[in-house]
Order: sequence, then structure tokens, then C-alpha cells
Amino acid sequence: MPLPPSPTRRPSAYGPFGHALAGLLDVLLPANCAGCGSERTQLCPACRHVLATARPGPTQLPWAHAAAPYTDPVRQLLLAHKERGALRLAGPLGEALGRAVRSALGARADTAPLLLVPMPSTRAAVRARGHDPTLRLAGAAARALRRAGLDARAAELLRHARPVADQTGLNAAERRRNLHGALTVLPRARARLAGRHPVLVDDLVTTGASLAEAARALAAAGLPVRAGAAVAATSVRPAG
Repeated sequence: MPLPPSPTRRPSAYGPFGHALAGLLDVLLPANCAGCGSERTQLCPACRHVLATARPGPTQLPWAHAAAPYTDPVRQLLLAHKERGALRLAGPLGEALGRAVRSALGARADTAPLLLVPMPSTRAAVRARGHDPTLRLAGAAARALRRAGLDARAAELLRHARPVADQTGLNAAERRRNLHGALTVLPRARARLAGRHPVLVDDLVTTGASLAEAARALAAAGLPVRAGAAVAATSVRPAG
């Protein structure tokens, strides 16, 4: 789900090596905390605690859970990772996404191998940012789930089939109409699944229209989605 633009967004001016250079600068020149602005640390203990202790729960789509509400500091952390190349935040954000996956699956979490399927980014967006933030978060979440003992991997199964209008200002029904038919499944999707159950993952859920379109595209290809998960959502109801 596209995040609102940040007023402090740093342009991706490093060409195809932007994500690697941004990560190197991130290590050599540590920035202030992306969540609250504390000095000399990209993620301060207080913001890390907020992210780590948030209670995942259902979003606007009952089958898709989010780790935390889309409020500060989580909002600022997502913006920093996605728009400003704060790549080291992928680890803690991915851990939160992994908890949302487990929350969405419940008792089914350890019953079958999982494949985390990120919402696809357009080529233009990847070029502009210098990296694919949702794919990066999916990989980080899969690693976190493996550390917790689950069999999880991440892979791209979806791509854009046509352009869509800017979603800014659209209500839920308009977003659904705008996105319907916008995604398609990659030709080798079934081979990539290889007996795994697909779980859609995204950074942010607002109306749920993007996840619903992704689920439609996979179901149309005979690949029903097991659940959905996101780092944050504009509405989260704590589970249980």
C-alpha cells in the first residue's frame, strides 16, 4: 500500500546502486532515530519497544492482520525505511510483520510451509527509491519466522497488469474499482509456491483494497491465499 509522501524524503540520486550506498551511509553516518528523532541511533530503545510490544490484530479485512496502528512512531519508521532508505529498519519492521503473519494464521501458523508474497512495487517506484521496500520487509519477516521455528520463505508472485490512478483522496469503493484487475500472477508462480501456502504481506493497510485485489489475482490463478499481514494499518483491533 503506498505510504503518504514524507516532507523529508531524500531523493534517490545514486542510480542503480542507491540502496547499497544508502545502507553504507546509514552504517557510517548513523542518523537520528527515525521514530522520534533521538540523536545518534536509527532506532532508539523506546521506539524499538513500541514496535516490539504492539499487539497484532485484524484490519479492515478480517483475514489480514497488522502488527500495529499506523501512528507515530511506527508511521515514521515505515516512512524512513520506504522513502528515505533507512535499510537497517527492515530487521525490526520485518519482525513486526512476522508477528502479524502469526496473528493472522493463528493455530494454522505451523501446519504447513509458508510463502510470504509481497505486494508488488512498480518498476518506476523501485527506480525512484533505489530499492523494493515491501520485498525487503517480506524477506526480513520470513527470516524472523524461521528463527521462531516456522518454515517460511518470501518470493514475488504478482506483478502489475495495468497502470492505476493515484489513490489519494479515493474512498474505499473507489479504490476497489481503481485496483480491480490491476494485478496478475507471474508465469512461474505455481512453481515458486512448491507446496507452500501463500500469505500476502504489505507495509500498510488502509482500506484493504490492494490486498483484496492481490487475493483476487491469486485465486483466479488457482492459488487461494491463506492470510494477509502488514506492519501497520489505519485501523487495528487487537486479537483475542
